[in-house]
Amino acid sequence: MIESQLIDKEYRLEDQIELIQRGDEHLRNDIIEAYQPFIAKCVSDVCKRYIKKQNDEFSVGMIAFNEAIEMYSREKGSSFLAFAQVIIKRKVIDYIRKEQRQYMYPALNMNDEDELEESPLQISEAKKIFELEEESWNRKQEILELSEHLKKYKISFKELTEISPKHQDARESAVYAAKQLINDQDLKEYVLRKKRVPIKQLLKLVPVSKKTLERNRKYILTVFIILTGDYVYLREYLEGVDL
Repeated sequence: MIESQLIDKEYRLEDQIELIQRGDEHLRNDIIEAYQPFIAKCVSDVCKRYIKKQNDEFSVGMIAFNEAIEMYSREKGSSFLAFAQVIIKRKVIDYIRKEQRQYMYPALNMNDEDELEESPLQISEAKKIFELEEESWNRKQEILELSEHLKKYKISFKELTEISPKHQDARESAVYAAKQLINDQDLKEYVLRKKRVPIKQLLKLVPVSKKTLERNRKYILTVFIILTGDYVYLREYLEGVDL
């Protein structure tokens, strides 16, 4: 699966795009397939309604996403997804305007007949599927981003299964320790600057031994990264976290 390939190789999406631009057509197909929920979300945002893969607008979005792959340059400063979103929305809007001129639809008002072909229950179920796909895609992106972020702290993503405390109380203790680092501005800045846990200072704030802190330091750093970053879905795995 593309997700495991991306995590194992620890490639950023922008690196994958460069490989495609150099001629990796197999990777192109994998990326386009993996990011279909993203494409559907962008198209749906423009159309102001749920867009299925069978809709013409979705096909326009797929073509635009492929064009974005060809046109993207990281030298422009934006991430690939931000760039692709602009291209997709621009192409979809152009398509809608063309259809409006041809069939005299009201400005940016979707054809209601498409939705009338389905029952409310079918539409509801389709939306649920889309939401699940979108959530899955968002989780995948957070995992990839976290994997990249962990490198700065000399922690590999594969280590997480080994360094995670096995017992609930130990996990809660580690989360508590990470929160103390966040709540103390000096300690927070220290961790961000040094990329390590200030064991001596932290001992004054948590009811655990030095040995325990040292054993769980990588897990504490991982929790610290998640809580200080934009990791909405990964936070769900941290029981009892309430900042």
